[in-house]
Amino acid sequence: MYELYCRTYQFILRYGAAFLPWRRPQLLNDYASLVKLLHGESAKSVLLVTDAGIVRLGLHTELVNALESGGIRCALYDKTSPNPTIDNVEEALTVYKREGCAAIVALGGGSSMDCAKIVGARVARPHKPVPKMRGEFKILKKIPLLIAIPTTSGTGSETTLAAVVTNSSTHEKYAVNDLSLIPRYALLEPRLTMGLPPSITAATGMDALCHAVEAYIGSSNTRQTRKDALKATELIYANLLTAFSDGQNLTARKNMQDAAFLAGAAFTRAYVGNVHAIAHTFSGQYGTAHGLANAVIMPYVLEMYGNTVYKSLSEMAVAAGIADKGATDRENAQKFIASIREMNSKMGIPDKFPELKAEDIPAMMKRAMREANPLYPVPVIFNRREMEKIYQQVLEG
Repeated sequence: MYELYCRTYQFILRYGAAFLPWRRPQLLNDYASLVKLLHGESAKSVLLVTDAGIVRLGLHTELVNALESGGIRCALYDKTSPNPTIDNVEEALTVYKREGCAAIVALGGGSSMDCAKIVGARVARPHKPVPKMRGEFKILKKIPLLIAIPTTSGTGSETTLAAVVTNSSTHEKYAVNDLSLIPRYALLEPRLTMGLPPSITAATGMDALCHAVEAYIGSSNTRQTRKDALKATELIYANLLTAFSDGQNLTARKNMQDAAFLAGAAFTRAYVGNVHAIAHTFSGQYGTAHGLANAVIMPYVLEMYGNTVYKSLSEMAVAAGIADKGATDRENAQKFIASIREMNSKMGIPDKFPELKAEDIPAMMKRAMREANPLYPVPVIFNRREMEKIYQQVLEG
């Protein structure tokens, strides 16, 4: 009965989504076009949401100079945590109000963009606390102008309706989903990613792959999301290892930014799945980087899905350029899963998380199942036994 409830919910959501005003962010060419946009929107003061690492590296300097020389006042919030918290949101909101801002620019990885999105939601809904925004369509009101400038190639947050936040008190990490959170504009500047450490290049790249995979194998796909997911997969397999080993390769960096954008567009419309639900529990409980958690967990979940995903994964193997022409769907699907493990290994990503504590598993399982069901259109709705097996595999490798 529970599975019937979940599938009915997903069916209604899938067909209802066809009538929603989905959009992609418009792409800006450079900082000059950003300044021109802000003047056109009469936004004389903006909140720049970023993190201490970005500021320490000086990646914000060119942007701030361009804004200020163009007559735009820039209020900086640079305390975003790797897994942004409700406290981060409230602190940034205070800066937004104090400085009289009219727009928000997010510069960074998914954390900065998620923080910026929820700041915008709090501006739009000043009397609704963040926990009350949890879930789907709890904002339903236009937020301030939001421009996203990614400094990693993975989260796809510059395209998505989702923002993920952590409750510092309970260590619970959950998603806020609303069409109003899709940034109106994005600026893809691959030079910003050239200084990324290899470990972050690896984790964020595998995050993008996870977005493409979970979007493609789910049951809420459209023709466009399938196209985006396959193209993202093609770009990732052709460029991620190059970007990892040669961080100054601008072509690989640009292609990875394009891949992240496409994968983000795919999962915004088609949703993610059990990999993300489980990964969020690691980020919330232990502060594990989201992309890293996805990379480790993904092969185990795909194997657990079994024959329900063989055809889809075989098609992804073709896009990745690793499929064998005469092989069965099962053989190519297994080859695709093996290739994920191989890429992880080449980039130093482990196959387990020994920091996982057995006593934490029951609460983490409960959170993962609560996030995944009934929302995510997953190939298999895991029961407690299947979910526990995934956690045990991630603990033991």
